[in-house]
Amino acid sequence: MRPPTTPTPPTDAPMDGGFPDQVPGGRQAGPGPSGVADPREPADPTEPADHTEPVDQPEPADQPERREQPEQPEGPEQTEPSEDPEIVGATDRSDPQDDGGPTSGEATSDARQVPEDGPAGFRTYPPRPTDSSEDREHGDGDGPDRTAEAPSRPGRGVPAIDPRIHQRRLAIARLEGRRRLRVLLGVVGLVILVLLAWALLHTGLFAARVVTVTGVHPHTSDAAIEQAAGLGGHPPLIDVDPAATAARVGSLPYIASARVIRHWPDGVTVSVTERVPVAVMAGPGPSWSVLDGSGRTLQVLTTPPPGVPVLVVHTTAGVVHPSPVGGSLPASATPALTVSRTLPPAFSAQVVSVSAAPDGTIGLALNSGVTVLFGTATELGAKYEDIAAIIAHGSLPRAGVIDVSVPQSPTVGS
Repeated sequence: MRPPTTPTPPTDAPMDGGFPDQVPGGRQAGPGPSGVADPREPADPTEPADHTEPVDQPEPADQPERREQPEQPEGPEQTEPSEDPEIVGATDRSDPQDDGGPTSGEATSDARQVPEDGPAGFRTYPPRPTDSSEDREHGDGDGPDRTAEAPSRPGRGVPAIDPRIHQRRLAIARLEGRRRLRVLLGVVGLVILVLLAWALLHTGLFAARVVTVTGVHPHTSDAAIEQAAGLGGHPPLIDVDPAATAARVGSLPYIASARVIRHWPDGVTVSVTERVPVAVMAGPGPSWSVLDGSGRTLQVLTTPPPGVPVLVVHTTAGVVHPSPVGGSLPASATPALTVSRTLPPAFSAQVVSVSAAPDGTIGLALNSGVTVLFGTATELGAKYEDIAAIIAHGSLPRAGVIDVSVPQSPTVGS
C-alpha cells in the first residue's frame, strides 16, 4: 500500500514533467521533478487544514517486487505525451490514497503507456519516462525500477511446453507407431499365408485324382461322363466348380440330371440319372432316332433297338421327321409321345407302334396284329384298363380291332 501524502500547495508556474491544472478548492497541483507533489509546500490558507500527519516514506528495496499491471487491450504505442492540459489535469487528480494506486505524476505517465506482449499470462510495459538522471538510476522511491527490460520469450504466440507433457506426447507417438507397425505386419503376414495356401492347393496333393460315377447309366460310359465333366486331366480340386461340372455332364444326350460333390483332399463324385427311351422314329435314309418321353433325340442308330415302339406322327403337312441328337420334336407329336411314355407294363411289350393322325387321334399296333383305336389322349387310365382286360380275357382275331375311344364301353371287331 502506498503511504498517504499531504496536499500540494498552489503554484503559478508549470513544474517540470507536467502542466498546471485546476483542482477543487482553487489550488493548483502538479507533479514535481520526480512526478509527485511536494508535501513541503504550504497549504492553501483558505482551505481547512489537513490534520493528516506526515508519514515517513519507506526506503525503496534493492529489488522491489514487481507490481502486476491490469490487462489492457493492445493498441499502438504512444511515443509523445499528450499536450492537452485537460488530459494532464485529469491524470493528476487521481486519488493518491487508493490502495496500490499510482500518484498523480505516475498516473500522468501511465496514461501515456501502452502495454506490450510479454511472457505467457503477463503484459509488459515500456520503460517509464523519468525527470532526472537520479530517478532513472535509482527510481523515484515510490515503486520498483521500471527501466529494466522485461524478459523476452522464445517465440511470439508459442507458449512453452512442460517437459513432462512433451515426453508424454513422444510416448503416445511411439505407441501409435508401434500399433501401426503391428497392423501392417499382420496384413502382410495374412497376404503371405493366402498366397502359400493358394500355391499348396494347386499342387498334386489336392488334385481330383479319384473320380467316382454313380447312378444307372447303361447308355453312357464312365469315361464319357468323366471327360464331359472335365476331370480327365485331374485338375486341382479347388478349381472344380460343382455347378458348372454338373451342367457339362447334363449336356450329354442320355443324361437327364447330374450332381457333382467334391471330397477333400482328392476325390470327386458324379451322380447321374439317364433318360429312358420310349420310342424310335424313322429318320432320313437307313437311320433310326431314339426318343425319350419329351421327344428329345438321344441317339441315332442304323437299326431300331428291340422292345421300343416306333413312333409315327402325321400332320396336314405330312410325316414329322426326328430332330438331330439333342433336339426335340414339334408340339404336334406331344399326344403320341404322351401315350408312348405312359403305356402300362401289362401290354407295353406287345405294342409295336404308336401313330398320331392329323386330327389328334391315337392308334396302337400290337405284335399280334390287333389294332387299337385309342381316340384322343384323354382318360388314359380307363382306356388302359379296357385294353388290358380285353387282351387278357378274350381270344381276338389276328386282324381284330379294339375300340376304346369311349372309356368303359370298349368294342371289339374284325
